[in-house]
Amino acid sequence: MRILYINHYAGSPYHGMEYRPYFLSKEWTKAGHEVRIVASDKSHIRNQQPCLGRDSIRVEMIEGIQYTWFKTYPYQGNGGRRAINMCSFVHRLYRNASILADDFKPEVVIASSTYPMDIWPAHRIAKICNAKLVFEVHDLWPLTPIELGGMSPRHPFIMLLQAAETYAYKHADSVVSILPKVHEYVVSKGLARDKLHIIPNGVDTNGWPSTTPYLPSDLKNNLVKIARTGHAIVGYAGNHGISNALGTLLHTAQVMRNEPVSFVLVGNGPEKDDLKRFAKNERLSNVYFFDAIPREQIPALLQFFDIAFIGWKRHPLYRFGIAPNKLIDYMMAARPILHAVDAGNDLVAEANCGLTVAPETAEAAADGIRALISLSNSERKVMGERGKEYVLQHLAYPILSERFLSACR
Repeated sequence: MRILYINHYAGSPYHGMEYRPYFLSKEWTKAGHEVRIVASDKSHIRNQQPCLGRDSIRVEMIEGIQYTWFKTYPYQGNGGRRAINMCSFVHRLYRNASILADDFKPEVVIASSTYPMDIWPAHRIAKICNAKLVFEVHDLWPLTPIELGGMSPRHPFIMLLQAAETYAYKHADSVVSILPKVHEYVVSKGLARDKLHIIPNGVDTNGWPSTTPYLPSDLKNNLVKIARTGHAIVGYAGNHGISNALGTLLHTAQVMRNEPVSFVLVGNGPEKDDLKRFAKNERLSNVYFFDAIPREQIPALLQFFDIAFIGWKRHPLYRFGIAPNKLIDYMMAARPILHAVDAGNDLVAEANCGLTVAPETAEAAADGIRALISLSNSERKVMGERGKEYVLQHLAYPILSERFLSACR
């Protein structure tokens, strides 16, 4: 089968996030399918952008997957320039639709760029080739920028997104959603319920070897030093952004400042400076900040965490469910998890691999940490292993890739 996977933000092991298109495509190529990923050369979530020089298009092979990069309008962060960047990618796709169709002749076309406007060129390509059209839902746009970003439903850009979403649910042969609780929403938008398939984010089990790679010596030495104090380590690894609710974690450190618990935050992000400033002003000697590390070193890092923390803001948008890669990493590392969330789904509760507490509530988080550290080491180990077993049974990419192909058929 020839699969054309359109994802504006697609990454690779060499470029960084977003990884889902790469991991799914990797499994499909292993199974004998031919995959071409089409992506923008600009993405705010990649570590390394592809270099196109003066070319408008670049094609390269990455581990058997053909990547086609389109040069698009430069931008940083959110705002008007990002919207222009999206439109420039969709324009490039539409202009090159006939070329992509004639050159690759896909049997399946997947529109998967988070925002829905790529459905228009994807449908054009699918019509030329008489291919199946699949629309992949990462977030619910335009609902996300309306509810989370506060944009008006009458904003021209929101109206454009709404037109694209309506078109997608009308014309797609199948819809794949990463979010698990979207059934009523997509049906209300005109999709037949039997066209919806829930396929969550997953994990590349090959990225979790039995012997984890080393950490940088300075980071490892610091973690060993903290562990030798006898304190339990509550750890967070990932982006330091508003949505990660790390303020809750620091307020929890305030509540527990006289208890044998240390809080370790590893990563970078727009909120990190403010978080460090708060910890310094409040003299939180039980909080430690470290810079981000390469993804392949995450398994080694997580072994130092007695409890892995993941938190969320309280927001009605999460009624449709959440699908965080970070949480799956924690589970794969067999760490007991403290999950501060109120959402339509909860993997920690489903796998029984930790405790779930109310979000944005330091006292609740502190009570959860106390409950977890009151368990014996063996009890916490069993709890963590339940999370890993859940991932291996339900969220490994070899399993998810086959489910995705079934949805395409």
